[in-house]
Amino acid sequence: LITAAAWPGHPEFIRQFVAALGGTVRGVAGKKVLVLCGDYMEDYEVMVPFQALLSYGYGVDAVCPGKKAGDKCRTAIHDFEGDQTYSEKPGHNFALNADFAAASAAGYDGLVIPGGRAPEYLALDDKVLSLVRDFVAAGKPIASVCHGQQILAAADVLRGKRCTAYPAVGPACRSVGATWVNPDPIDLAVTDGALITAAAWPGHPEFIRQFVAALGGTVRGVAGKKVLVLCGDYMEDYEVMVPFQALLSYGYGVDAVCPGKKAGDKCRTAIHDFEGDQTYSEKPGHNFALNADFAAASAAGYDGLVIPGGRAPEYLALDDKVLSLVRDFVAAGKPIASVCHGQQILAAADVLRGKRCTAYPAVGPACRSVGATWVNPDPIDLAVTDG
Repeated sequence: LITAAAWPGHPEFIRQFVAALGGTVRGVAGKKVLVLCGDYMEDYEVMVPFQALLSYGYGVDAVCPGKKAGDKCRTAIHDFEGDQTYSEKPGHNFALNADFAAASAAGYDGLVIPGGRAPEYLALDDKVLSLVRDFVAAGKPIASVCHGQQILAAADVLRGKRCTAYPAVGPACRSVGATWVNPDPIDLAVTDGALITAAAWPGHPEFIRQFVAALGGTVRGVAGKKVLVLCGDYMEDYEVMVPFQALLSYGYGVDAVCPGKKAGDKCRTAIHDFEGDQTYSEKPGHNFALNADFAAASAAGYDGLVIPGGRAPEYLALDDKVLSLVRDFVAAGKPIASVCHGQQILAAADVLRGKRCTAYPAVGPACRSVGATWVNPDPIDLAVTDG
């Protein structure tokens, strides 16, 4: 059993779950990655690679011109909701952990450039462009997604390189001499030497996998293993997508299911963040696409289970089929990784008795009431393994 208190604990939560599944990562020790941030970068396109790379064991610093460690960047939710182009909604507030002024290519082994709207103004910053050119000159891997390639084009480092990007960025790439790779399918990622590009956040699993390979990392013990993710409407946005895409990047098969829904259906997600109130705020998140049918899911078909938090668990905990599925994973001795409010489901299934666990603090009474040994989530990025 692996539990975490909230989405800040994803890196350790995912690392412990991979270990419980028998996976190992090699070639990452001592290596550091820089993430180039800006206001209104796409929410998934910064947090998924940031937390996924931390879970592999890399040191990861996130910086933004004009800001310092502890400052925050606003993010944007870009999604397709039936209009001719993507919609935009406010995302999480992303906390930086290093100073841009101190960042140099010499101090890192690779660079990640998220997309969203930030690149259109970061591409005007000479210090940003100089930093990118320094990574290229040093032959260090650069991974850029979606609109991030606007920065690469402005830095004039795409000449003669095969690359993809969000389709609207294609003309900018071609105009500076890139060999354009049409992003079909949209989850495409392309490697040319030390350059890894992807068209949009659906391509994160392959994008991250190729970047890790370029950094010399390898993953073992995942072949043929499958993970089930138990979804519901208004699950927390990060708490479903980060483990979903991170585990895919490791090489696991990952199926996402929801009671009453089928493959191709979507679940609404919620953004839970702390913005100065006494409890978390909630904003609409991305629409998460399921890729398997709940009716066909069984513990026998998977090696592990992931339960995201958010508001979904409070109603999923009332579903007897959900509780039976959880108990089947426990009876089979297969790893379960549950985060934040997900432990409401574990409590309802009565599988926490005698187990050390943590959760979002408000879920603590429910965990203790069914005989769990409560681990106070201090710090909030804590993750706990029992068994």
